[in-house]
Amino acid sequence: MIVLKNGEEIEAMRRAGRVVAEAHQLVQEAVKPGVSTAALNRIVEEYLVQQGAIPAFKGYHGFPATICASIDDVVVHGIPDDRTILEEGSIIGVDIGAFMDGFCGDSAWSYPVGQVDDGTQRLLQATEEALYKGIEAAVVGNRLGDISHAIQTHVEAAGFSVVRDFVGHGIGREMHEEMQIPNFGPPGRGVRLKSGMTMALEPMVNMGGYHVEVLPDHWTVKTKDRSISAHFEHTIAVTDNGPIILTRL
Repeated sequence: MIVLKNGEEIEAMRRAGRVVAEAHQLVQEAVKPGVSTAALNRIVEEYLVQQGAIPAFKGYHGFPATICASIDDVVVHGIPDDRTILEEGSIIGVDIGAFMDGFCGDSAWSYPVGQVDDGTQRLLQATEEALYKGIEAAVVGNRLGDISHAIQTHVEAAGFSVVRDFVGHGIGREMHEEMQIPNFGPPGRGVRLKSGMTMALEPMVNMGGYHVEVLPDHWTVKTKDRSISAHFEHTIAVTDNGPIILTRL
């Protein structure tokens, strides 16, 4: 069942989203060659705890960390550790979730490590733009498929491919609520969008093909062809006045 949120609940989600956005700001400042993914994890965890937030990922189905840290051909769910060091020219997708006042905020961003080549920069730009195309389609009266289609068409027009195996989701009192939101598919299909729906839109976009595989740790997801992948995500609310992004400052 899709749970609609009232104005008070959306404001609570905005508070959770703000803490996540502030944590991303710290990550952006910290991402540079020579930094370990474990160091980024510590920065985020310390900040969330200081703010009175509960890290949403840590312990979720056994996930061992506060952030997901996904470098280059890792699409999502990379596990941070002290051995994985950021290198010039790479990109890292950092996914952060946090609970505040009983509600969840969830956002991912892909950051360049130093200078990246033109192809990688185009991938980052196209994926971020696709996220906002999806958000623009999240209006009352549209259907879920309109979001999916907006994302897919923008990504493919840029010459990249959309991951099929992982999707966006509803969000609220739980990190994953009803509504699966694919980043591909025809328009005009799926549930009709209503005011009060809250969702995490998250295009995952590969430079090569869209096929992926899960590594033996049962978490890390890589592109099948080992091409680079980017990941951007915002938590949003559908309202009568248009979509509201809850995970930005």
